[in-house]
Amino acid sequence: MAYVQGFVLPVPADKKEAYRQAAADFSSIAKEFGATRQVEAWGDDVPDGKLTDFKGAVKAKPDEIVVFSWLEFPSKEVADAAHQKIMTDPRMKDMAMPFDGQRMILAGFTPILDEGKGGKPGYVDGFVAAVPAGNKDAHLKMATKAAGMFKEVGAIRVVETWGENVPDGKVTDYKGAVKATADEKIVYSWIEWPSKAVRDEGWKKMMADERMKDNAMPFDGKRMIYGGFAPILDT
Repeated sequence: MAYVQGFVLPVPADKKEAYRQAAADFSSIAKEFGATRQVEAWGDDVPDGKLTDFKGAVKAKPDEIVVFSWLEFPSKEVADAAHQKIMTDPRMKDMAMPFDGQRMILAGFTPILDEGKGGKPGYVDGFVAAVPAGNKDAHLKMATKAAGMFKEVGAIRVVETWGENVPDGKVTDYKGAVKATADEKIVYSWIEWPSKAVRDEGWKKMMADERMKDNAMPFDGKRMIYGGFAPILDT
């Protein structure tokens, strides 16, 4: 994996299966044009935040669930070419999307950390943060240390990606989601777990680990958004 397109979007709770089917239909087109993997994860443990949260990021309504999803590509060039082909593909015109696309946020990211054997996760933790551009190396150092600890407690993959093509949106976007300042970059990251039970137990161990006390974050953690998601599609 050399490039990621990351998405966050609100879907009506009663449209879960319709969304999963639409995502599966889209996946066949995306793979045809070079995508190597597509994951769609349904909001399960998405807390309210004091400053920012996933629900606010996409202006989710009370009857909507937040979906955290991503596409993996072998390179940015392949991803860019795929995007152009997808946007002009006639099959897209007939594909009904059961959600408000104007509130979906999307961007392109370059992986800076990808650790673990991967596989089909039973649960995913998703994160979006605003990191000062000058703190990229410090963020990677922190993330590398944390990834080793997460794998110790059962995580099967930890991925950190750095904002490469993060557009401004008319209604919602990643910068607004985490109240990013002009000198900050968007980081989109996730942790793959074999199950929710392993994830819950893993986090308990992480929070009790003495090494976490020395894990200073090189960004404003109060503006980071996070949540737990259950995969409904993993190609």
